[in-house]
Amino acid sequence: MDELDLKCVNTIRFLAVDAVEKANSGHPGAPMGDAVIAYTLFDRFLKFNPRNPNWPDRDRFILSAGHASMLLYAMLYLTGYEMTLDDIRNFRQWESKTPGHPEAERTPGVEVTTGPLGQGFGDAVGESIAEHALASRYNHPGHEVIDHYTYVLASDGDLEEGVSSEASSIAGNLRLGKLIVFYDDNEVSIDGNTNLAFRENVAFRYEAYGWQVLGPIDGNDMTAIEAVIREAQADKARPTIIICKTVIGYGCPVQGTSKAHGEPLGTDNVRATKETLGWPQEPTFMVPDDVLQHMRQAIDRGQKAEDDWKGRMDAYAHEFPEMAKQLQGQLRGDLPDGWDDGVTEELFPPETKPTATRLASGKVMNIFSKRIPAFLGGAADLLESTQVVIE
Repeated sequence: MDELDLKCVNTIRFLAVDAVEKANSGHPGAPMGDAVIAYTLFDRFLKFNPRNPNWPDRDRFILSAGHASMLLYAMLYLTGYEMTLDDIRNFRQWESKTPGHPEAERTPGVEVTTGPLGQGFGDAVGESIAEHALASRYNHPGHEVIDHYTYVLASDGDLEEGVSSEASSIAGNLRLGKLIVFYDDNEVSIDGNTNLAFRENVAFRYEAYGWQVLGPIDGNDMTAIEAVIREAQADKARPTIIICKTVIGYGCPVQGTSKAHGEPLGTDNVRATKETLGWPQEPTFMVPDDVLQHMRQAIDRGQKAEDDWKGRMDAYAHEFPEMAKQLQGQLRGDLPDGWDDGVTEELFPPETKPTATRLASGKVMNIFSKRIPAFLGGAADLLESTQVVIE
């Protein structure tokens, strides 16, 4: 990591520290420990356009560990999304763009709302299923118009939740090779060491799910992070979990303890942390010019990536006009004209006898599947019972 990279990383850390301190509430520890992971991903790998957060073929970054929201807000501000330094200063304030947990409807660049642990993990699997389904249906050799990754930052708490277990199982079964999870293995919970409640072998568990398991790596080693992301991307047949050993509250006097997890560091600890990491005591919320200049290069980089995609879409539309029209409608979320016309009358005329809900649902789904190209669903192994078979 060179001098500018380190300065960028420390800017991320201290935006989080200062924001939590000003709000007198929040979680400084995870952003401090995960700053190198986030910086490496956003600066070296993530495909996104800060000026158009919703362009369809962007990579998705999902902060399943939503309590670490200041990590995400710092990245969004520094890379040029619709966020100001005043928004950072207003962290956790009423109606701000920077609530305590990320909210997709409130903050440009936030992919999904994440509060309950494990939720973001499940959402990420859904995002990856969508990418896989669209790519399978619409891509053609030489015309790969759907081609993006879904990245997740997940905590011990996320992996403890049942929803992440079920989502991980189906992700492995579906071979979602574009799904890459960073597991922040800092061994600390709000109550103390994670072994109070979580002693399982995560690597063995994910191997059993059919995932590629990489690491443990040092989550503060930028070279190692770059190498392991490339290795993750190279496996197209399996989702990947990267086990990252991090230090919660990196650089502060209470690093590696629950004291760094869910409360402000306090004036004395902030002062000591800035001294340890060589950061000026004043001003607070400091963003060096060279840091902002470097990280805002994401704007030009993102616009170029989107423009390249638009060119590929134009070529695709020329070659496959009907499929392109259908795809664009799906990406916009359009419903075809007449998608629900006559469903009730056709399936359930007045003389229809009482029908079990699951049977009625199966009939309706078979109508919609023929009318709505984007219609997608399934069942684990209960097709006959749930009646979700598409005929």
